[in-house]
Amino acid sequence: MGVLTIVQRGNRLSNEEFARELERRTRQFAVRIIRLSAMLPHSPEGKVLRNQITKSGTSIGANYREANRARSRAEFNNRIKICESEASETQYWLEVICEAGFLAEEEITPNLKECTELLAIFTSIANAQK
Repeated sequence: MGVLTIVQRGNRLSNEEFARELERRTRQFAVRIIRLSAMLPHSPEGKVLRNQITKSGTSIGANYREANRARSRAEFNNRIKICESEASETQYWLEVICEAGFLAEEEITPNLKECTELLAIFTSIANAQK
């Protein structure tokens, strides 16, 4: 699609390496979100939050994988915008879980940090495609 490189520990990654690394990160993030959701209380409210965050948090990587297999630039751009949207929604649910006191801040913070980084990456990719 477009030329996109990032610097990781002082080394530039090719588009292919970048895509593999981002797929790995989004897959690991999905697993972390599933594990976090399992820690939520088994109350009606906890069930709603568990469903919402699991859907949005796992959708990021699934849509990114599909973006990398897109048949057109338009399809790629659409999937990247979905990734951006799902990352933003996941960030929202993490903030709600934290503010509602369902989990301790130290259990949420690493996931919130990674989600914020993923959101920034997908926003940057989307903006580069304009």
